[in-house]
Amino acid sequence: MDFFDTAEGWGRDQLEQTQLVRLKSTVAHARKCNFYRERLDAAGIGPEGIQSLDDLRRIPFTTKQDLRDQYPTGMLCVPTSEIVRMHCSSGTTGSPVAICHTQNDINAWADLMARCMYMVGVRRDDVFQNMSGYGLFTGGLGIHYGAERLGCLTIPAGAGNSRRQIKLAKDFRTSVAHILPSYALILGEHLRKMGEDPRDFPLRIALVGAEPYTEEFRQRIESLFAMKAYNSYGLSEMNGPGVAFECLAQDGLHIWEDAYIAEIVDPETGQPVPDGTVGELVMTCLCRQGMPILRYRTRDLTRFLPGQCACGRHHRRMDRIVGRADDMFIVKGVNIYPMQIEQVIMTFAEVGQSYLILLENDGIGDLMRVQVEIRDEFFVEDMRVLQGLQKAIAQRLRDEILITPKVELVQSNSLERSEGKAVRVRDLRAKK
Repeated sequence: MDFFDTAEGWGRDQLEQTQLVRLKSTVAHARKCNFYRERLDAAGIGPEGIQSLDDLRRIPFTTKQDLRDQYPTGMLCVPTSEIVRMHCSSGTTGSPVAICHTQNDINAWADLMARCMYMVGVRRDDVFQNMSGYGLFTGGLGIHYGAERLGCLTIPAGAGNSRRQIKLAKDFRTSVAHILPSYALILGEHLRKMGEDPRDFPLRIALVGAEPYTEEFRQRIESLFAMKAYNSYGLSEMNGPGVAFECLAQDGLHIWEDAYIAEIVDPETGQPVPDGTVGELVMTCLCRQGMPILRYRTRDLTRFLPGQCACGRHHRRMDRIVGRADDMFIVKGVNIYPMQIEQVIMTFAEVGQSYLILLENDGIGDLMRVQVEIRDEFFVEDMRVLQGLQKAIAQRLRDEILITPKVELVQSNSLERSEGKAVRVRDLRAKK
């Protein structure tokens, strides 16, 4: 089998031995900052406190609020003179979260990202176009460095400006792109408006991530462009993209266990759940010098997939992210995740590229409206046809989420677009 590096082909014994050695080193290194030294001492974990991988569970969780409280440099484990880059969240809902990297951290991150891309067939002679935002957002530079590590001609196009994206891709025959799943459909719409068939676009591989999306959504992207779309998972707290990635089998994302330890726990109790059970992903980084993070609660919901992948790799696989623990909303006593809505409506051929979930209160109780774009060829004047489709979508949604939302069919491209992460839910209840 063709691997980017030797660690990609390690078996379970070697992976777990490496994890234990690196966990011991990481915990010892983390004690160089007051935050972790105090946390570990309070938990009774001294410098020699890690003797097996099971001891990981003795370490307290780290939360986003912890990182905010330590902003800007409270969790550094090296002198600031060794830091070469910082990535930072927007901080629009509280204090920002800053993650600092040494040069070795950046190099290791680039290697992991290159491993991901190589796994799905990206090679030196590919032209890579990064349609993701740069700056403080980790997705842009993280994948950019991975592409350059592979030796690809790399186009730092950045986010948005669809006409420029299309021109660059045509002029340089872009074969691989990094793109948000929602923006992939927007780009396809632009091509169609220009009178072109997206299937004639030069792309053969898309690296997609940064926002949850369903398998049905992926199939739309692949069909629209006649290319393969591979799911990527990453988060700034663990570097960014490159934490886990799909292989050619597209049957779950391989977590690079030589660089991370992943756990899946019950969001309420914090206890581990069995393989195959959805829970909250908890991550520990094993190779970072500037700011190592132990047992970080990502709030992302997924599950471990049992068994070995058909590709032959032994790194554990997780399922695609089904939502976030804090994305769940409750209507009439029912717990609902936005991905449940998308999974249903994207199975209808008549449905267009976008939808919006509106949560309201009429003074008596909570209501849910789902606005669904309908493709132009199906948006007909015969009200009986549209009412039949409206009823069918509402019924299928009821079967999935156990309540009947009000479904509103709207014209294609009528819902507000974002060239960043798609906004799928607007909770208007607090404004009533």
